[in-house]
Amino acid sequence: MREIRTVIVDDEPSARRGLRHMLAAHSDFKVIAEATNGVEAIAAVRSLHPDLLFLDVQMPEPDGFGVLKEIGRSLMPLIVLVTASDDFAVRAFDAHALDYLVKPIQKSRFIETIDRVRERIRSNEALVMSERLEALLEEQSRGKQRLLVPTSSGELFLDAAEIDWIKADNYYAMIHIGKRRYLIRKSLTSLEESLDAEKFVRTHRSAIVNIERVREVRNETGEMLLILRDGQRIPVSRRRREILKKRLKKFKS
Repeated sequence: MREIRTVIVDDEPSARRGLRHMLAAHSDFKVIAEATNGVEAIAAVRSLHPDLLFLDVQMPEPDGFGVLKEIGRSLMPLIVLVTASDDFAVRAFDAHALDYLVKPIQKSRFIETIDRVRERIRSNEALVMSERLEALLEEQSRGKQRLLVPTSSGELFLDAAEIDWIKADNYYAMIHIGKRRYLIRKSLTSLEESLDAEKFVRTHRSAIVNIERVREVRNETGEMLLILRDGQRIPVSRRRREILKKRLKKFKS
């Protein structure tokens, strides 16, 4: 395994020492710089071109997400966000971070993260991901929506039109296409914003449905249900019923 050039960014000296100490047990990781704020982090990435950035989220301006925005995709190393709260987990993956760690960092969780870093670098997925994201953006600009999901062998492009429905699963979302299931690290809110609002509708806090897959609308003991073509029953929350009815009516017309 080649040397993984690493930069640690955190405004707390004890946090930087802790990460450096844990990395010292892994000879293939070399800490080439430390930064105490967002400005120093941006300068380090631009001048040193590291492979990996351990990046604290909550720092003086710019914060961790501001650093990512300033760096830009062309110079972006692999990112592991370090947070004080699980509240940042969804935003971490929305920002295309490879992983996130919650303080205080547990040794077993840290080892999982660096193994993930090794795997990504070994397969050169960082470059492949960049190329596929470019292809995805180009495809979307031509009006065809696609989603990029991880698989055991890499990543897979899914046509949004193939999706039956999507279910929230903690910090993930489970995409249902026929009998196939795909787990993606995105929130339902993020997916709802990116999918075509004319074809996909949020039925309650835990589900999004492709309207084309709806076979029947039922009312059972005061509860509104969508019956999909495969027989899946999806409940509709009270506050979303009128929105759904309008969408279905517009879709049929």
